[in-house]
Amino acid sequence: QVQLVESGGGLVQPGGSLRLSCAASGSIFSINTMGWYRQAPGKQRELVATISGGGRTDYAGSVKGRFTISRDNAKNTVYLQMNSLKPEDTAVYYCQILVVTTSGRYLEVWGQGTLVTVSS
Repeated sequence: QVQLVESGGGLVQPGGSLRLSCAASGSIFSINTMGWYRQAPGKQRELVATISGGGRTDYAGSVKGRFTISRDNAKNTVYLQMNSLKPEDTAVYYCQILVVTTSGRYLEVWGQGTLVTVSS
């Protein structure tokens, strides 16, 4: 099995910054795409950013230029640096990975979510 542990959420004022982390552990052979999604109250879950195994990144238009996704393959960890935060960034943030296990299975794994609240 593969588990994800997220950290770094919290309360921040508008214009502030937060850094989210998501560490994967378990029977991992390799990790392909890693990503962050978010779900605001009353809204559907939406893509925030993804990073491929080769380091290619993609961002939602609403966060481009403010958020940066990165990964540390040695630590099986993906990060989301969030700057210039706005109240509309308030949401539960989930990490997601596409992983190949040591038994050869292809899995999509989700983190438990971490709450980010942007408010004065």
